[in-house]
Amino acid sequence: MNKPDHICVGAFSGSYGVTGEVRLKSFCADPESIANYNPLSSEDGKRSFEISLTRNIKNALVVKVVGIANKEDADTLKGIRLFARRDQLPALPDDEFYHTDLIGLTVLDTGGTVLGKVHDVQNHGASDLLEIVLEGSSATVLLPFTNEVIPTVDLASGRIIADPPEGAL
Repeated sequence: MNKPDHICVGAFSGSYGVTGEVRLKSFCADPESIANYNPLSSEDGKRSFEISLTRNIKNALVVKVVGIANKEDADTLKGIRLFARRDQLPALPDDEFYHTDLIGLTVLDTGGTVLGKVHDVQNHGASDLLEIVLEGSSATVLLPFTNEVIPTVDLASGRIIADPPEGAL
Protein backbone atom coordinates (compact mmCIF):
# COMPACT_ATOMS: atom_id res chain seq x y z
CA MET A 1 0.00 0.00 0.00
CA ASN A 2 1.37 3.41 -0.98
CA LYS A 3 1.81 5.71 2.03
CA PRO A 4 1.33 9.47 1.60
CA ASP A 5 4.54 11.52 1.83
CA HIS A 6 2.82 14.19 3.93
CA ILE A 7 0.87 13.73 7.16
CA CYS A 8 -1.69 16.20 8.53
CA VAL A 9 -0.36 17.31 11.93
CA GLY A 10 -2.61 20.27 12.73
CA ALA A 11 -4.83 23.11 11.56
CA PHE A 12 -5.01 26.84 12.09
CA SER A 13 -8.24 27.80 13.84
CA GLY A 14 -8.16 31.62 13.71
CA SER A 15 -6.43 34.62 15.14
CA TYR A 16 -5.58 35.08 18.81
CA GLY A 17 -5.42 38.69 19.93
CA VAL A 18 -4.37 41.58 17.70
CA THR A 19 -0.63 41.04 17.29
CA GLY A 20 -0.79 38.32 14.62
CA GLU A 21 -0.75 35.26 16.87
CA VAL A 22 -2.73 32.29 15.58
CA ARG A 23 -4.68 29.55 17.36
CA LEU A 24 -3.50 26.12 16.28
CA LYS A 25 -5.06 22.71 16.85
CA SER A 26 -2.31 20.11 16.98
CA PHE A 27 -3.11 16.52 15.98
CA CYS A 28 0.19 15.22 17.41
CA ALA A 29 0.26 12.82 20.36
CA ASP A 30 2.38 15.47 22.12
CA PRO A 31 0.65 18.65 20.88
CA GLU A 32 3.71 20.87 21.35
CA SER A 33 5.87 18.61 19.17
CA ILE A 34 4.24 20.14 16.09
CA ALA A 35 6.81 22.94 16.29
CA ASN A 36 9.58 20.36 15.73
CA TYR A 37 8.33 19.68 12.19
CA ASN A 38 9.00 23.14 10.70
CA PRO A 39 8.44 24.15 8.04
CA LEU A 40 4.86 22.92 7.74
CA SER A 41 2.98 23.12 4.46
CA SER A 42 -0.57 23.55 3.25
CA GLU A 43 -2.36 20.49 1.86
CA ASP A 44 -1.56 21.47 -1.74
CA GLY A 45 2.08 22.17 -0.80
CA LYS A 46 1.94 25.69 -2.26
CA ARG A 47 2.35 27.47 1.07
CA SER A 48 4.94 26.96 3.77
CA PHE A 49 4.61 27.99 7.42
CA GLU A 50 7.36 28.44 10.00
CA ILE A 51 5.74 28.43 13.46
CA SER A 52 6.93 29.04 17.00
CA LEU A 53 4.88 28.26 20.11
CA THR A 54 3.99 31.14 22.41
CA ARG A 55 1.53 29.52 24.87
CA ASN A 56 -1.05 26.82 25.52
CA ILE A 57 -4.73 27.68 25.79
CA LYS A 58 -7.74 25.44 26.33
CA ASN A 59 -7.96 22.91 23.47
CA ALA A 60 -5.31 24.68 21.35
CA LEU A 61 -1.86 26.20 21.10
CA VAL A 62 -1.04 29.81 20.29
CA VAL A 63 1.73 30.29 17.73
CA LYS A 64 3.58 33.00 15.89
CA VAL A 65 3.84 32.40 12.15
CA VAL A 66 6.71 33.97 10.23
CA GLY A 67 5.26 36.73 8.01
CA ILE A 68 2.01 37.14 9.97
CA ALA A 69 2.07 40.45 11.86
CA ASN A 70 -1.55 41.41 12.58
CA LYS A 71 -5.01 40.03 13.33
CA GLU A 72 -6.22 40.43 9.75
CA ASP A 73 -3.34 38.35 8.35
CA ALA A 74 -3.86 35.75 11.10
CA ASP A 75 -7.57 35.51 10.24
CA THR A 76 -6.71 34.53 6.64
CA LEU A 77 -5.06 31.33 7.93
CA LYS A 78 -8.21 29.97 9.62
CA GLY A 79 -9.04 26.47 8.40
CA ILE A 80 -5.69 25.76 6.72
CA ARG A 81 -4.60 22.21 7.51
CA LEU A 82 -0.89 21.79 8.18
CA PHE A 83 1.23 18.94 6.86
CA ALA A 84 4.68 17.61 7.76
CA ARG A 85 6.85 15.35 5.64
CA ARG A 86 6.64 11.73 6.77
CA ASP A 87 10.43 11.62 7.18
CA GLN A 88 10.21 14.43 9.76
CA LEU A 89 7.88 12.45 12.01
CA PRO A 90 8.92 9.90 14.62
CA ALA A 91 8.72 6.19 13.89
CA LEU A 92 5.69 4.67 15.55
CA PRO A 93 5.52 1.54 17.72
CA ASP A 94 4.02 -1.53 16.04
CA ASP A 95 0.58 -0.95 17.59
CA GLU A 96 0.24 2.73 16.55
CA PHE A 97 -0.66 4.13 13.15
CA TYR A 98 -0.95 7.44 11.37
CA HIS A 99 -4.62 7.94 10.52
CA THR A 100 -3.80 8.63 6.89
CA ASP A 101 -2.28 5.14 6.59
CA LEU A 102 -5.55 3.51 7.67
CA ILE A 103 -7.76 5.30 5.14
CA GLY A 104 -8.51 3.10 2.15
CA LEU A 105 -7.61 -0.18 3.84
CA THR A 106 -9.95 -3.12 3.20
CA VAL A 107 -11.78 -4.31 6.31
CA LEU A 108 -12.56 -8.02 6.67
CA ASP A 109 -14.35 -9.85 9.45
CA THR A 110 -12.64 -12.66 11.35
CA GLY A 111 -14.06 -15.17 8.83
CA GLY A 112 -12.47 -13.37 5.86
CA THR A 113 -15.63 -11.72 4.50
CA VAL A 114 -15.02 -8.22 3.15
CA LEU A 115 -16.96 -5.68 5.20
CA GLY A 116 -15.84 -2.56 3.35
CA LYS A 117 -13.09 0.07 3.28
CA VAL A 118 -11.92 2.61 5.84
CA HIS A 119 -13.23 6.02 4.75
CA ASP A 120 -12.09 8.11 7.71
CA VAL A 121 -10.74 7.99 11.24
CA GLN A 122 -12.67 10.11 13.71
CA ASN A 123 -12.14 11.05 17.32
CA HIS A 124 -14.83 12.80 19.31
CA GLY A 125 -12.93 12.76 22.58
CA ALA A 126 -13.06 9.20 23.87
CA SER A 127 -11.06 7.16 21.37
CA ASP A 128 -10.54 6.71 17.65
CA LEU A 129 -13.39 5.39 15.51
CA LEU A 130 -12.98 3.87 12.06
CA GLU A 131 -15.64 5.02 9.61
CA ILE A 132 -16.13 2.14 7.20
CA VAL A 133 -18.02 2.33 3.91
CA LEU A 134 -19.80 -1.01 3.69
CA GLU A 135 -19.08 -3.27 0.72
CA GLY A 136 -21.56 -2.72 -2.13
CA SER A 137 -23.19 0.24 -0.40
CA SER A 138 -22.71 3.91 0.36
CA ALA A 139 -23.74 3.34 3.99
CA THR A 140 -21.10 3.72 6.67
CA VAL A 141 -20.60 2.30 10.14
CA LEU A 142 -18.33 3.42 12.96
CA LEU A 143 -16.23 0.83 14.75
CA PRO A 144 -14.11 1.56 17.82
CA PHE A 145 -10.42 1.36 16.99
CA THR A 146 -9.57 -0.89 19.92
CA ASN A 147 -7.63 -4.16 20.09
CA GLU A 148 -10.86 -5.98 20.96
CA VAL A 149 -12.77 -4.79 17.87
CA ILE A 150 -9.79 -4.37 15.50
CA PRO A 151 -7.37 -7.16 16.45
CA THR A 152 -5.21 -6.89 13.31
CA VAL A 153 -3.96 -4.05 11.13
CA ASP A 154 -1.73 -5.21 8.29
CA LEU A 155 -0.50 -2.14 6.43
CA ALA A 156 1.74 -4.20 4.14
CA SER A 157 -1.21 -6.15 2.73
CA GLY A 158 -3.63 -3.21 2.97
CA ARG A 159 -6.14 -4.87 5.25
CA ILE A 160 -7.71 -4.74 8.67
CA ILE A 161 -9.36 -7.64 10.49
CA ALA A 162 -12.39 -6.57 12.51
CA ASP A 163 -14.46 -8.40 15.10
CA PRO A 164 -17.46 -6.04 15.29
CA PRO A 165 -19.69 -6.13 18.36
CA GLU A 166 -23.01 -7.93 17.92
CA GLY A 167 -25.46 -5.67 16.05
CA ALA A 168 -22.84 -3.14 14.89
CA LEU A 169 -23.42 -4.02 11.25
